[in-house]
Amino acid sequence: MLTLHSYFRSSAAYRVRIALNLKGLPYTYAAVHLLKDGGQQHSADYQRVNPAQLVPTLIDSGHAVGQSLAIMEYLDETHPEPALMPRDPLGRARVRALALCVACEIHPLNNLRVLQYLDAKLKVEESAKSDWYRHWITLGFTAIEAMLANDPATGVFCHGDTPGLADCCLIPQIANSRRFDTPLEAFPTIRRIEQACLTLEAFANAAPQQQPDAV
Repeated sequence: MLTLHSYFRSSAAYRVRIALNLKGLPYTYAAVHLLKDGGQQHSADYQRVNPAQLVPTLIDSGHAVGQSLAIMEYLDETHPEPALMPRDPLGRARVRALALCVACEIHPLNNLRVLQYLDAKLKVEESAKSDWYRHWITLGFTAIEAMLANDPATGVFCHGDTPGLADCCLIPQIANSRRFDTPLEAFPTIRRIEQACLTLEAFANAAPQQQPDAV
């Protein structure tokens, strides 16, 4: 049995929950609350699981795998069907590029520990912090929208007509954007793909509000 150390509101953990659901893999949910007790990810017990003190962490037969993209590619290699990645090299590169636009360009700048640093150390006002958040989402989504809208490889989903790794990354980032009231009118392709994804149980059941630690 797989175990996923997760926090309901973590978009990185949300990505992996979608991937597990798409593959139909059962797993035990181990909640790590990122705000309670000074952040449970900083506890000595959890540091032994993941020295980076981040979620998610996947445990498979006693082995820990961290970082959401590494976890999803691990799942694709150990449970190949249904595939999260296309088979052809160009397709795989395209999907990775879309996923990394979220995971490397948008999310790190808006991660919880960055927001906490802006608040606690730099004393940034709440309105300015929200502007910061929306700025980086808008910049990243502008690029992703162009990549999707201008490429015939885009189908119902980010790559073709089957949901995959790029969709696993995009949908949680859209959810984050809505939490911070980011205008999305300029991104019709992104919004269309979101609607297609949210009709699927794999995405709906992975949503933050559906998790056992949701508060």
